[in-house]
Amino acid sequence: MASVASKNMWLRRQQCPCGDWKCYVTYEGDAEETSIVSQIVKTESHQSQDMVAPYVGMVFKTDDDAFEYYGNFARKNGFSIRKERSRLSPQLGIYKRDFVCYRSGFAPARKKLSGEHHRDRKSVRCGCDAKMYLSKEVIDGVSQWFVVQFSNVHNHELLEDDQVRLLPAYRKINEADQERILLLSKAGFPIHRIVKVLELEKGIQGGQLPFLERDVRNFVQNRKKVVQENDALLNEKRENDTMELLEACKATKEADQDFVYDFTVDQNDKVENIAWSYGVAVNSYALFGDVVYFDTTYRSITYDMLFGAWFGIDNNGQPIFFGCVLLQDETLRSFAWAIQTLIRFMKGRCPQTILSDLDPRLRDAITSELPSTKHVTSIWNILPKVSSWFSLQLGSQYADFKSEFDALYRLESTEGFELRWNQMVSIFGLGSDKHITLLYSLRTSWVLSYVRVHFLARMATTAYSKSVDAFLKGIFGVQSCLRGFFEQVGIAANLQNERHQEIQCQYMHMKTCLPIEEHSRQILTPFAFNSLQQELIVSMQYAASEMANGSYVVRHFRKIDGESLVIWIPEDEQIHCSCKEFESSGILCRHALRVFIDKNYFQLPEKYFLSRWRRESSLMFYDDHSVQDKDDEWFQEFQSLTETLFAESSITKERSDYIRRELTKELTRLLNEIRDMPENDGAPMDFTLTPTD
Repeated sequence: MASVASKNMWLRRQQCPCGDWKCYVTYEGDAEETSIVSQIVKTESHQSQDMVAPYVGMVFKTDDDAFEYYGNFARKNGFSIRKERSRLSPQLGIYKRDFVCYRSGFAPARKKLSGEHHRDRKSVRCGCDAKMYLSKEVIDGVSQWFVVQFSNVHNHELLEDDQVRLLPAYRKINEADQERILLLSKAGFPIHRIVKVLELEKGIQGGQLPFLERDVRNFVQNRKKVVQENDALLNEKRENDTMELLEACKATKEADQDFVYDFTVDQNDKVENIAWSYGVAVNSYALFGDVVYFDTTYRSITYDMLFGAWFGIDNNGQPIFFGCVLLQDETLRSFAWAIQTLIRFMKGRCPQTILSDLDPRLRDAITSELPSTKHVTSIWNILPKVSSWFSLQLGSQYADFKSEFDALYRLESTEGFELRWNQMVSIFGLGSDKHITLLYSLRTSWVLSYVRVHFLARMATTAYSKSVDAFLKGIFGVQSCLRGFFEQVGIAANLQNERHQEIQCQYMHMKTCLPIEEHSRQILTPFAFNSLQQELIVSMQYAASEMANGSYVVRHFRKIDGESLVIWIPEDEQIHCSCKEFESSGILCRHALRVFIDKNYFQLPEKYFLSRWRRESSLMFYDDHSVQDKDDEWFQEFQSLTETLFAESSITKERSDYIRRELTKELTRLLNEIRDMPENDGAPMDFTLTPTD
């Protein structure tokens, strides 16, 4: 038996061509001497391991289980393994597996072409005969794998623990490290610095990572190559699918002249942005385009395109889909084009108010393209950001912060907001926080006390945001190509329109028996009437105290909220409340209603029934112009008849169902008749109304 001194002379660590001596190890000496070294090392260093060596007859459920077991055994014993051969049969599929030592066999001789120069790299393969052969048998319908041959005799040195971990089979980069490496690489870190950062983060010494610097370099290079290949495929797919979407728009336009679409191309004549809308949406915008919400919460991972959707709210409180746009990027230029396109689709009509996200580029585009439109940031777009910005930073204090933040949002007084905001910032130590600074700088666009002076038509509510989310989830719930996505948008828009028709006629119950309630029921839609009705009911709990100047201070009898100042101008029957509810929603507040009741009003003045909340809004005729001949006798008669019809039909469900059925038939008949009439008799008539008061 050779001594320890003599056995060491056979071991030579050879530097790898990559420059790292730890990459692999080669040995000198004949097969007999190498076998002796193998036995010495195995006896002295590895047989002490408590893992059971594979043996003939050992059973595994699958060949993967067997490979994993043999791989773990190999690592504990200073070598690695690889899959060599498998045999296949029509009956059993793969029924034999051969697993061998990583140094099994010999490297094939490389043929050099004339003029080529290659470095001679000595192969690690030395004809080692260590192996484990498996065979599959089916017993009682269950497949099992049996070890039929096993040899653990190596003709090379087995490695110590600190060396075996560096064999290629064990140098794996886990997912967490992969993400960290890619992040550092994108930040511009060179490979050697990436390795150093990982060592420092893990608190280990240099060279103790489970992988080498060259593994990191190979991983980064391969990933870049994969990304480039994927980007090329994605660009090709995006171009093809975008052209298909454009063809779908063209085909829809040919079938429906009311359908509208537009697109832009880049400097390479590639389709860049696409927007589209439907005829029914354009007509709905004429009625209810006073307030618009631009949703930009969805982005396509496959196509890397931003999806923007335009929504409004109808006279029944339901979201209306006005149109949508697919943008290649989120630049000021793209957002400006999207806004310009919507206004062009909607025949030049700009909304009174627009709601959107916090995106600064979108804000700049709105300011530029809609200078006369009030811009409001919806609270449901802010709250998720508040959670992500402050929950981790404040920790256990976040719940108290969130409670105070919610209270600040609902304050009616801007002075009260300013005072309590500064107190909140001081208490939670957020004076230098950039997000707090951003929110405060934009306070006039999202804090209730500031935005309630803008007309929002009850769109800044949780119920409305949930309805919009439900619509969007219906679109994105189906994964498909862009053409399929286009079709899904059309389906969702049609279903939404059908839903609006279903809720046009609903029976509305009286709850107070006040003449104001009865009169309002004859005029307002169920949604608007229910909103006014709730305010009317609650107004009974308030007392109005007249002041010397004719104004009123209105307080709850339990003082559960602050007092409101109601200014009454009898000459014009004008009423203004400090809560600004009517200015914000178009529905009179409880405070104003309290004053009207005290003044013995049996009917509210007509000016407080906005046309957008009236039942007949959906039956009015609109075109591109302002009101023409509003006092026309025919129109007055038509308006009176329709108002009476809906009032009478809403008294019972039987009446409502009957009028809905018969009116649909009659309107369809009339429509068919007028379509058969000549289109031009030399005397055009124009019936138009504006959608808002």
